[in-house]
Amino acid sequence: MTYLDEMFGLDDKIIIITGGGGIIANAIAEGLLKAKAKVIIWDIVQEAIDQTIERLTEITGEKNNVKGLIVDTTNEESIEKSINETEKFFGPPNVLINGAGGNRGKSAFIDTNISQFEFVLRLNLIAGLVVPTKAMAKYWIKKNIKGSIINMTSMASYVPLSGVWAYDASKAGVLNLTMATAKELAPNGIRVNAIAPGFFVGKQNKDLLIKNEKTGELTERGQSIIQRTPFGRFGDASELIGAAIFLISDMASGFITGVSIPVDGGFLVDCI
Repeated sequence: MTYLDEMFGLDDKIIIITGGGGIIANAIAEGLLKAKAKVIIWDIVQEAIDQTIERLTEITGEKNNVKGLIVDTTNEESIEKSINETEKFFGPPNVLINGAGGNRGKSAFIDTNISQFEFVLRLNLIAGLVVPTKAMAKYWIKKNIKGSIINMTSMASYVPLSGVWAYDASKAGVLNLTMATAKELAPNGIRVNAIAPGFFVGKQNKDLLIKNEKTGELTERGQSIIQRTPFGRFGDASELIGAAIFLISDMASGFITGVSIPVDGGFLVDCI
């Protein structure tokens, strides 16, 4: 084993990724499989799970190291059952990546749809952090496992983005609870960190950012983002893999907890 294998190899990691059918979760899962981790995709839609596993198997060749489960991450009973099912695949999971989340719509504040607002809060904060983290931490403490959690924060965790009020509030909450749970769970040897993706084009935000896929013409919002991003482009989901491997590796980041790493092309440091 080389020094780099020892530092960043993940062959001892059994990793659950919630929201595993999404573009970002897909990319991270690919990198983790290539680093020899075992990966379990959790999603609420079977079709998304099947497509993800088929893609990952084709790209990585790691057919025996990736599994999938239908899980409702808003439901504690569903999660507790799924943790036990996951254990049957590969043994006790020791990493949780909270990848579930997203946004719905954009509006002036006075036009906020309250039902939609509550849905997005529940999606990002309850399903995307609170319920999975509670169940997994309880499981690890009971079994004396020193686990690691990675949450998905956002540019909106630091500065509000216009028109996406529930997304702003929920992602600010994800950052806050990343720090709070990191402190509470540290005595149990459980680390809690986050990755804050900048602007990556995915299914849910594509129409907000790109006007014409064939020509690459951007919407007004897309142009505004690029103008505020020092690298002058959107990110590629594969650029999140390194941060994930770093935060998962006990050798590389074993004394790090409660942090959120922006992978944003410099968006947060843009200034005039």
